[in-house]
Amino acid sequence: MELVERKEEVRWLWGKFLVSQRRICELLNVAESSQRYVSRRNDEALREGLIAAAREKPKWGYRRLQVKLEAKGMHVNHKKVYRVYREAGLLIRRRRRKRLVRAGVVRPVVTGANQEWALDFVYDAAESGRKFRVLSVIDVYTRECLALEVDTSFASRRVTRELDRIVAERGLPEAIRCDNGPEFTSRHFLAWGMERKIELVHIEPGRPVQNAHVESFHGKLRDECLNASWFGNLFEARVKISAWREEYNEERPHSSLGYLAPREFARRIAALRSPTAPCERQCEERKEAEVMSSGELGVV
Repeated sequence: MELVERKEEVRWLWGKFLVSQRRICELLNVAESSQRYVSRRNDEALREGLIAAAREKPKWGYRRLQVKLEAKGMHVNHKKVYRVYREAGLLIRRRRRKRLVRAGVVRPVVTGANQEWALDFVYDAAESGRKFRVLSVIDVYTRECLALEVDTSFASRRVTRELDRIVAERGLPEAIRCDNGPEFTSRHFLAWGMERKIELVHIEPGRPVQNAHVESFHGKLRDECLNASWFGNLFEARVKISAWREEYNEERPHSSLGYLAPREFARRIAALRSPTAPCERQCEERKEAEVMSSGELGVV
């Protein structure tokens, strides 16, 4: 039981029964001085900053909001941010799903960009009721969103054409992870991967957790963009989703990257692995670990 709850119980018992406050504090093992303490702290500026940031980004938790406040010059301890965040009633309620316990498959460790891309589709509809699909392509290591293409339908040739555009910008991936949809199991798509010597990893049917990175990304896309936006038509959906993609890559802090934005993380890793970098391999690995774990090299 927290001290705040005990203090409330002391006040209730003191007003309900003819017992001294000192006696009640002794019974509940609460310091008597805590009943007379009046805090002099003023968290109004922090509260207003958090509320303003939460209105702008209603699906962000307190840690990402703290990064946003620090970018504006407001440096506050994360425990104080959480306390004020909770007192302001900004906690996000998430429903916990019932999960089955299954034996997992050991996946190879991804240690660099372009080692593995993840592909999948997400669905939504415009104001007119016209449904559309969004093709998502992400880099598993840097968490960069490489593409968010919006259209009413996607044939396998359209998918490979989009992948060719990404390959022209950043090179071939070693592997592509996807589900067993018709776009990813067609002869054209399989031949495209074989010609470019790309390993196509198809997950087991009914096991979306095997493509967890893109599924997690779709959760963020759904909460922060699709559910928070109103699409008048297909063109408006393309504009808004493209703008969110840029914000995700350039501004949104990512918890697994030490609260760096994906593109900033990719730039720092590329600088550490540059052949002109003035450090040895051991120093490089240590700095990469720091970026991945704590983000001490200048968290965004």
